[in-house]
Amino acid sequence: MRSGIRHCTLWLVVLLLVAPLGHTLESAIPSPREYRLRFYHTHTNERLDIVYRRSENYLPEALAELDHYLRDHRTGEVRHFDPHLFDLLYDLTASVNDSGGEIDVVCGYRTPWSNEILRTRSGNTGVARHSLHIQAEAIDIRLLGIPTSTVRDAALRLQRGGVGYYRDSNFVHVDVGRVRHW
Repeated sequence: MRSGIRHCTLWLVVLLLVAPLGHTLESAIPSPREYRLRFYHTHTNERLDIVYRRSENYLPEALAELDHYLRDHRTGEVRHFDPHLFDLLYDLTASVNDSGGEIDVVCGYRTPWSNEILRTRSGNTGVARHSLHIQAEAIDIRLLGIPTSTVRDAALRLQRGGVGYYRDSNFVHVDVGRVRHW
C-alpha cells in the first residue's frame, strides 16, 4: 500500500511541476518517433504516404501496405519486403536533406519471371540473374530534384548494402544485401 501512495505522490508532483507551464500530463510524455516515407511509383502512377514504424516497432498493417505497393507491377504478385530496406530509405533521404520528400520508385519487387524478361531484354541491362529484387530486399529509386550521383554517394556513405548507379537510366539501386557497389 505504501508504494502505491508513493507512486501516486510522484505523479502528483509531476503534474504540479508541469501544469503551471501550460502542459498536460499527456504532453509531458514524449510521443514515439514516427518513421514516414512518401512514394510515387513510376509504372503504376500510385502514391503512398505512410508511417511504417513508431520508435522501434514496425507497424504490421503499414508493412503489408508497402508490400502491396511495391508489388511486381507486371504480374501483380506481392512479396514481403525486408523492413530494414525502409529504414535504409528513411536514412538515405535524411542524409540528402530530403526527409519527407517523395521517392520515385522505378522498381520494387520482381518475380523471377519479370527479372528474366528484363535480364534478357538486351545484352547490357545490368539485371542480375539472382537479383535481390526477387527477394524483396532491393529497390530502384530517384529523388526529385536531387542528382542521382548525389543519391548514389549518400547511399555509399551509409555502408548498409548494395548500391548500383544507373546514370543513363537516371536511377539508383539500393539493397540490404552485402556492402558492394557498381
